[in-house]
Amino acid sequence: MNRNQLLTPEGTKDYLYEEATLRRSVEQKLRETFEFRGYHEVVTPSLEFLDVFSHGHNSLPMEQMYKLTDSKGRLLVLRPDSTMPIARLCCTRLKNEPLPYRLCYHQPVFSSNPALRGHSNEQLQSGIELIGKSGRKADIEVLVTAIQALQALNIPNYRVEIGHIGIFKSLVDSLQATSEEKETIRQLIEEKNYPALGDLLDHMEPAQTAQVIKRLPRLFGQSDVFLKAREYIREEQTLSYLSYLEELSGELSKLGILDKITFDLGIVNRNDYYTGIIFKGYVEGYGEEVLSGGRYDALLEDFGSPLHAIGFAVNIDAAVKALLPSVQNIPEQPPIFIYSDDDGEMKALEQIAHLSALKIKTEYVLCDSLDEALQYAKSRGGVRLDAVTGTAVQTFDLT
Repeated sequence: MNRNQLLTPEGTKDYLYEEATLRRSVEQKLRETFEFRGYHEVVTPSLEFLDVFSHGHNSLPMEQMYKLTDSKGRLLVLRPDSTMPIARLCCTRLKNEPLPYRLCYHQPVFSSNPALRGHSNEQLQSGIELIGKSGRKADIEVLVTAIQALQALNIPNYRVEIGHIGIFKSLVDSLQATSEEKETIRQLIEEKNYPALGDLLDHMEPAQTAQVIKRLPRLFGQSDVFLKAREYIREEQTLSYLSYLEELSGELSKLGILDKITFDLGIVNRNDYYTGIIFKGYVEGYGEEVLSGGRYDALLEDFGSPLHAIGFAVNIDAAVKALLPSVQNIPEQPPIFIYSDDDGEMKALEQIAHLSALKIKTEYVLCDSLDEALQYAKSRGGVRLDAVTGTAVQTFDLT
């Protein structure tokens, strides 16, 4: 007996009705947002060589990728990330195109997450990559596009948290710790496991730096966070990253969107390729991030082109979960039901085509009699049924 034929694999799901429709609607709104800001769509293969994600200093964990082989025995993976394939694309197919590259994508990514963590192993993502430009103007361009993307989804209560990975990296690199211990510190901060973080850092030197790292997850807010951080941070390089965030805060305030923004010095993304600002978008009442991104100036060097880059991705499935309760409270407009006898079939089909062209939802009732058709339409919440018999059309009000 095939025990799994009625199951979906762990971390995946089926999408039905309103959820499937909302998923496609979210993707279309993001597609339009990116297109009207000058980004051009690219599509990369669902299957990539493992080398794309395991080359250089920015490789992804092997255990998180779904692996298989091609006919020549070469290792392939289901695409676990869209940024790295786009980096490959830029350094091959686009290498002679003028900079910057303004690219967008709408495609799934796949990752094997530990069981019982609640993470999806398949995510539909829409995102942008701005490649070939560095500096404040490029960062603000992408941040504003991210905020506009959330606004396009009609999410009233959202927030964007902005940090700088350089703050964490410069501090943790000065610790007398192994690379494994540094990764554990990052994971504990990301998981907000403060007791375990404290226990680990209490035994590390230099003690003053360890104490600053312990405070990072609590250093968040608006412009006041910079003054608070300067009470603890003394390293010149770390202070320069803090000053850059403060500069961004001043520029974003001029655009009138600072009320939607929080600065969080404890953001530490899982992807190691980030080098500058990092940011995440959240929806009120929904704990999972719906948007994440940042600057990754060293990644394309692994593919042979040392180009600056910044981008973000929207987790469409997370956005759908956050939006679905409000959509389900909106009553669905019932269709006009059309029934015909054998002689009226062609006329009924013409009527359906006419109404469909007018963007009016219709359903052709496949019942054998008018009484059955009326009963069926009422059971589906219909308010109107048109019965075509021969050349005559009779309308029934079902309310």
